[in-house]
Amino acid sequence: MSDRFELFLTCPKGLEGLLIEEAVGLGLEDAREHTSAVRGMATMETAYRLCLWSRLANRVLLVLKRFPMKDAEDLYHGVLDVDWQDHMLSDGTLAVEFSGHGSGIDNTHFGALKVKDAIVDKLRTPQGDRPSIDKLNPDLRIHLRLDRGEAILSLDLSGHSLHQRGYRLQQGAAPLKENLAAAILIRSGWPRIAAEGGALADPMCGVGTFLVEAGMIAADMAPNLRREQWGFTAWLGHVPALWKKLHEEAVERAAAGLAKPPLWIRGYEADPRLIQPGRNNVERAGLSEWIKIYQGEVATFEPRPDQNQKGLVICNPPYGERLGDEASLLYLYQNLGERLRQACLNWEAAVFTGAPDLGKRMGIRSHKQYSFWNGALPCKLLLIKVLPDQFVTGERRTPEQRQAEREQAAYDQTPNEPQERKFNKNGNPIKPTPAPAPVIEQPRLSEGGQMFANRLQKNLKAMSKWVKREGIDCYRVYDADMPEYAMAIDLYHDWVHVQEYAAPKSIDPEKASARMFDALAAIPQALNVDKSRVVVKRRERQSGTKQYERQAAQGKFNEVSEGGVKLLVNLTDYLDTGLFLDHRPIRMRIQKEAAGKRFLNLFCYTATASVHAAKGGARSTTSVDLSKTYLDWARRNLSLNGFSDKNRLEQGDVMAWLESCRDEFDLIFIDPPTFSNSKRMEGIFDVQRDQVQLIDLAMARLAPGGVLYFSNNFRKFQLEENLAERYAVEEISAQTIDPDFARNTKIHRAWKITAR
Repeated sequence: MSDRFELFLTCPKGLEGLLIEEAVGLGLEDAREHTSAVRGMATMETAYRLCLWSRLANRVLLVLKRFPMKDAEDLYHGVLDVDWQDHMLSDGTLAVEFSGHGSGIDNTHFGALKVKDAIVDKLRTPQGDRPSIDKLNPDLRIHLRLDRGEAILSLDLSGHSLHQRGYRLQQGAAPLKENLAAAILIRSGWPRIAAEGGALADPMCGVGTFLVEAGMIAADMAPNLRREQWGFTAWLGHVPALWKKLHEEAVERAAAGLAKPPLWIRGYEADPRLIQPGRNNVERAGLSEWIKIYQGEVATFEPRPDQNQKGLVICNPPYGERLGDEASLLYLYQNLGERLRQACLNWEAAVFTGAPDLGKRMGIRSHKQYSFWNGALPCKLLLIKVLPDQFVTGERRTPEQRQAEREQAAYDQTPNEPQERKFNKNGNPIKPTPAPAPVIEQPRLSEGGQMFANRLQKNLKAMSKWVKREGIDCYRVYDADMPEYAMAIDLYHDWVHVQEYAAPKSIDPEKASARMFDALAAIPQALNVDKSRVVVKRRERQSGTKQYERQAAQGKFNEVSEGGVKLLVNLTDYLDTGLFLDHRPIRMRIQKEAAGKRFLNLFCYTATASVHAAKGGARSTTSVDLSKTYLDWARRNLSLNGFSDKNRLEQGDVMAWLESCRDEFDLIFIDPPTFSNSKRMEGIFDVQRDQVQLIDLAMARLAPGGVLYFSNNFRKFQLEENLAERYAVEEISAQTIDPDFARNTKIHRAWKITAR
């Protein structure tokens, strides 16, 4: 065999430039870039060194042969022509990977099969021995790449992908591959910072991939030092003595690196479930003395070991997968920016993000950006120098102020040097006056964000007297007042519930997203609430019972007050919160009229109207709903107010329940869904179609002199005219709209119905 070989090093898309620098440094000659690969010439020693030391490659492929091919027969004979007895035993195992198409081969499985057949036929013995297939741990892994009519046949020296270092047996929901994490660290300048003795901190470390890769770089550890199985282990061309020499050299370098005083490398993770897996990964990598992981939120992140230590803050914030993640992600980036400005002055920072627009919300400029791919997702690496003149704040500074800040920052970055000491007349040294700490300001809102904040504050002020007079602490403060900011914002005591209306298809998604972020940035400042108490959901056209379906599973209830009663709301788990704010006037009317009466609440949901009736002195309340979940919630609402007695909860289909009921009631409230097709009910309920039957059944249960209130929020609903022929029907919609819904008078319609 030749002393020099052609190698192909594959890598994730976007890492080619970094990989060619690394590979040349490790001995690759005549190197050239390809898409997701680097090609060059190397000795066997260099090939082994690349396997052991490449932090960026996926695979190291040793090219066995190149040949032209026009069809499947050319493929078969080209592979058959290789002296396979020089590479593997006749009873060995192999796996074949095929990439590309053309030359009559459009199916990679068929192409791989032809390659396998040729190898097996070449090695088949007269006794019938032949290689077998093992896709998991073969003796040889063969790769054939078809590129514009040329077949490139290679032996995979790496075996399993080189990004699999072996330390990360436990991982989080969406971890970075190890070689991508290493590339990000290299682009961020970590090798330079580590050589200068700098620190590293990751405030969202997950299971510690950045930390371990950074530790291995700093300690001069070969990334694949601990790998036991290689693609060349059973290869007949393997040179064990040469491999042993290189491996021993890497072991010695790692031992020397780990013997140095460890750098300060720390990770912080909010999810307690990831702390121990992260620590286990660090221990498997042999870096427990260098790396520590703690539980902590980004908002309280404090990276500095001491005032003089500088280094790199690096992180990969979550990208967001569920509707409503926009708020938590925006505030996460804002918190990150605040902590950088407050606790990391003169550090460097690297933020790897799949949402670059959110990176602009940190309140600090990036001086350089690099494009990467995380799988199929385009991402950006934002590099930041945490210096005052990079802060985006609410105060505009003069050029003189900016220059003074730059000079102060430059002074802070200079090494400690002996300074001239001054003494007072008694001969005692005078302590120098420390430079004042920089004032950290809130990021300035965009023009649109400030306009939105002004509207919120105006609405809040306009409703303040009414809210105080009525004794309520949950109400709507904004409802698409400005068409370009299409959302509803409700206050629930000291929480904010935001419902984003889906933008029309005619609106540019990027503009809609930018406006959403502007609004979310403005909400905490305008309403004076903590960012962690803003919950965002997207409201789209609903069908069936979708609005009642569970969206999350946090199970957190908040207590709010209204008209002297306490009610429980859940702001996170469902599209609706358990309290329809627009029905407040009807609930208050029921409370005033309920004294001594038997109250029936149909489609009761969480029975908030029943709580008001009980508060008003109802003789009894009966609440009917098909959902056990909401009846349990209703029971909690009643118990919270001390109304457990004489308040009945009935699970069942309302129509069927009314047909079987023989009781009388003095006051009835019906707020049906627009449409329902629950598996627990017979047929399908449609409020427009079934209104007459529903109202007739309910009126049959109404005692003489009783009142039925009927309401629903179906925008196209029309009450059947013939109902007015049998009953006294009065529309009271205008009387059931409070000031917080005055901008949206079509939120519901309501009628008062009595017997003639």
